[in-house]
Amino acid sequence: MMTNSRAVRMGGAALMGAVTVVLLAAPAQAQWTQWGGPHQDFIVPSAGLATSWPDDGPPKLWSRELGEGYSGILADAGKLYTLYRSGEEDVVCALDAATGKTIWEYKYAAPPAPGHEMMFTAGPRSTPLLVDGRLFAASVNGMMHAFDAATGKVLWQHDLWKDYAGSVLNHGYANSPIAYKSTIIMPVGGAGHAVMAFDQKTGEIVWQRHDFKNSYSSPRLISVDGEDQLALFMAQEIIGLDPANGDLKWSYEIGNPFDQNICMPVLEPQSDILFFSTPQAGSRGCRLTRQGDKTELEELWKTRKIQFYHVNAIRLGEWIYGSTGQGDPNFFAALNIKTGDIAWRERGFGKATCLHADGKFIILDENGMLALATATPEKFEVLAKAQVLGERAWTCPTLVGKTLYLRDSKQIVALDLG
Repeated sequence: MMTNSRAVRMGGAALMGAVTVVLLAAPAQAQWTQWGGPHQDFIVPSAGLATSWPDDGPPKLWSRELGEGYSGILADAGKLYTLYRSGEEDVVCALDAATGKTIWEYKYAAPPAPGHEMMFTAGPRSTPLLVDGRLFAASVNGMMHAFDAATGKVLWQHDLWKDYAGSVLNHGYANSPIAYKSTIIMPVGGAGHAVMAFDQKTGEIVWQRHDFKNSYSSPRLISVDGEDQLALFMAQEIIGLDPANGDLKWSYEIGNPFDQNICMPVLEPQSDILFFSTPQAGSRGCRLTRQGDKTELEELWKTRKIQFYHVNAIRLGEWIYGSTGQGDPNFFAALNIKTGDIAWRERGFGKATCLHADGKFIILDENGMLALATATPEKFEVLAKAQVLGERAWTCPTLVGKTLYLRDSKQIVALDLG
């Protein structure tokens, strides 16, 4: 456990009351409390978004400098939460959603592991999780903290790499935590604790299982014929676990020479077909069939023409949309989850993350280009496009109501999409 942490800094408390009043007037807005948004699917129930933008993009509400990092931005009750890098420290912070001003931040030493690939900076890369007033955050070196989200007080902490000999990866720890009932589940890697579940309140270990090496993807909760399962990419396979106890339900090997499985898997619930994609090995569609306590996985199709890298996939009906390729420019593509058929691949973006809201895709590529588009299996149409950020804009946008929050390697920005 870390003992050289510095004190929490508080500020801007007078702003919180005003922001709360605004949110109470619009209770239907879905908040963004985990990686992937309200339902881990990057789909937001926002309405009334603009159908075009000025040439310089949507109106800017505010912007401010923020240290390096690719951690996603959480939004809830007038506050934003994320991580960034300051010198040799990682910083967990809470910001005022209306102004970007710091409410609290917590700094602590987080030296990258030996051999860390510094070409893409020291991170941090993991997106925090907000549950019942607690914020859970993991650093580039595997240090995990639980905070009181209101004050930034540390409730408990674990060093996933040192305490449990987790898989040390050359790009640092990148997995985002997921909540299941009273636990927080984290991929760790290593013999006997490839995946671990901790009690949300105390940090005590609830279960730890399996011997898989970790990769960079985040767990996704799925339902297979009414049973909760956790689908998770490890370094050389994708696995399904019982989130209550870690029992292995199924596994499927999908080799990757660099252990870089990143994109979170997607389930089509009507057919129980699971889509997953990775660089080098490409994409797969596999049907999950449950009989009693056993779940079987059957490969239906595979293709190397769709390779989702450090991006996300969005499912609308039986179609998967997202950014495919490892270089620049990339394709934005549509693929049928049942057959693997590709409807189209359109150029014009670097590697991109995306959201879907109000019938439109909001696309942010790694070069800071923001786009508004419509997409169906028949057609892809860009409605608006603007340069809004700098390079390495690898963080997926966050949308709450009509406000879009973005970041690149130097700043965080709030835009009005209304």
